[in-house]
Order: sequence, then C-alpha cells, then structure tokens
Amino acid sequence: MSTKDFIEKDYYKVLGVPKDATEAEIKKAYRKLAREFHPDANKGNVKAEERFKEISEANDILGDPKKRKEYDEARALFGNGGFRPGPGAGGGSFNFDLGDLFGGAPGGGQGAGGFGGGLGDVFGGLFNRGGAGPGTRAHPRRGQDIESEVTLSFTEAIEGATVPLRMSSQSPCKACSGTGDKNGTPRVCPTCVGTGQVARGSGGGFSLTDPCPDCKGRGLIAENACEVCKGSGRAKSSRTMQVRIPAGVSDGQRIRLRGKGAPGERGGPAGDLYVVVHVDSHPVFGRKDDNLTVTVPVTFTEATLGGEVRVPTLGGPPVTLKLPPGTPNGRTMRARGKGAVRKDGTRGDLLVTVEVSVPKDLTGKARDALEAYREATAGEDPRAELFQAAKGA
Repeated sequence: MSTKDFIEKDYYKVLGVPKDATEAEIKKAYRKLAREFHPDANKGNVKAEERFKEISEANDILGDPKKRKEYDEARALFGNGGFRPGPGAGGGSFNFDLGDLFGGAPGGGQGAGGFGGGLGDVFGGLFNRGGAGPGTRAHPRRGQDIESEVTLSFTEAIEGATVPLRMSSQSPCKACSGTGDKNGTPRVCPTCVGTGQVARGSGGGFSLTDPCPDCKGRGLIAENACEVCKGSGRAKSSRTMQVRIPAGVSDGQRIRLRGKGAPGERGGPAGDLYVVVHVDSHPVFGRKDDNLTVTVPVTFTEATLGGEVRVPTLGGPPVTLKLPPGTPNGRTMRARGKGAVRKDGTRGDLLVTVEVSVPKDLTGKARDALEAYREATAGEDPRAELFQAAKGA
C-alpha cells in the first residue's frame, strides 16, 4: 500500500460506519457488504470484485483494534490533504518530505515540525514495514496468487473429487536460494535502504512512495547476479499437487485455497491458489441450484390410472415414486435427499419431471382398446375451456 492510498482512502466511508463505530458495528457492516459484493454472488462483475477487495482492505484495518488505533492516529496528522503542525512549529507554511517521516532520511535527524524519529512506528504496523535506517533488512515478501482451471465430470462435481493440478509460478530461485546473488551475499539497496520503496515528489511538499527502480522493490541488490534468475531472486518452477474439490461445486465456481500459491520470499507467506471449476454435462441428469433434475417417461395408462414408477438416482439405487391417477404431462415430483451436496453437508432433492410417452406402433389388440376408449369418451372436449377463454378475452 502506498502513502497516496493511505492519505486518500477513508475506510470508515468504505464500510459506511461512523468514526466512533464499535467493533460489533464494523463487523456487522463488513459482513453485510461482503455478502452483497462477494465474487461468488456476482460472477463476471468486475466492479463488484473491486468493491469486495476494497471492503476487505477496510475491514483488515478497522477490524483490528491495534491497526485501527494506528490508522486513526496517523490520519489525525492530516487535515484536508495538509499537514497539521505540531506545537512550536509556528503558523507559517512549510514543505517537508514524507520520506523523512517514515525514517527515510539517512542519519536519523529531526524531521520537519520537530517529530524526531518520524512516523515509522505508526505506519509500520499498518503497512508491515518500519523505519528505513541504514541497517534495515529487506522485508519479507508474500508469494504470488495463482489461478488454475480444472474440469470435472458431473458426478465428481456432485460427490467431490481429488484432482492433480500442475502449476507454474515464480518461486525463490534454488540456484541462489532466492538472494539473486550467485554467491548468496546480496547487499542492501542504498537507494531505498532496504525498504524496496522510494519517495517521489507530488507537489505541495508531499512525497508519495513507489517501488525502488534500482532493486525493483526487493530491497536487495546482487553484486554478482545469479545466472539462472538474472539477479531477480525468482525463477519459474512447475509442481504438481493434489487438490481436493469439495462436493457440490457448480460450473464456473471459483475456489480459494489459502497458502497453496507461490512460495513467499525471505520468510514471507505463500500466496493463494484460485481454482476455476468447469463441469461436464450428464446424459441423464441436470442440475438446478442444489437439486438434481431428471425427466422420466411414463405410459399413457400409468399417467391416467396411476401407479408406481422406478426412477434412477445419481450414484445410488433407484427410488420408487407413486403416480397419482390423472397425472398430467410435465408434472414435477420430488425425491427428497437425492440431490447435490450443500455447504452444510445436507443434500438437495431430485426433481422428477413426468413425460407421457406416445407409442409409435400399436398392435391390433391395443388399437382396438384405444378405439373403444375413444368411443367411450366421444362426448368429452378437452379444448372447450380453451376456446371459451379465447372468446372472452
């Protein structure tokens, strides 16, 4: 996070809570917004995804009492984009460099306004970096997030599966142990003093931070660049890992596996792995939310007189459903607990749609029976109400 982000972002406004909001109010506001803008509920909506990231960032600061205290104290130094002079600073205007406040000036002298050692203690807790004195070590770096895709059969998606994933990512170079130096002895970057960031002027006396151009944000410079990684400390690596896909996933769902991404650098945590799931279709079953669907053909006599019908299930024994007399074509019945697995471990239902099958060929005996049925019901007109409604409309 840059200083510019810190100055401009109002995390209270992001969550829609007042500055004196309690921890419970902040938590409640975050949960409400997270449910509304979660990527799983807004598939393909880039704006919702960005909003979700912003909400998560705000909660990370305000949801932690220590970070919130540091954030409030730091923002108290800024008013309408300017700096509030401390006692004895006088009423005149003055320019200063935020690099001094963060301890960026070598020598550790007094900063503008008489604040001594700077604001490293305040901002360090928020942005995970302290002062930038000459002896500062390069800070740990989190590993990259990785995204991969996997295609499952319909049954695997419903029941869950463990699948192998081959992934390529940037990881610490094995040849130089991630130092970037073939001798394993890089030196601290003199430009950023090991922080990986440098200040740049933005007008009005303020300085904002950018990745250091000399060390590319690493905080270290290799005197003898590693031939494998060219001094970057990172090299492309491939690995295969077994990933468990939970039961009940749907087509297009994005699963996050914490800590399964690229390894971190200098003791930093690993990134996350995001798996996008694709599900093949099934020749018999379909899916509607947590329910499975199936269309079952029945005979004219079964639909008219009623009876028992055996229905297949996915991966289990058939179930028997009772057709009431006079069951119309297209009616849907429910076999409870025979659907997809829900997040709480329970199962949805199997929705069975009846389709009356019309025979193409009739034997003489069957034809005679139908002819007799037609004569017996000659006075009935199933379309009478249709025409009557059409006239009255």
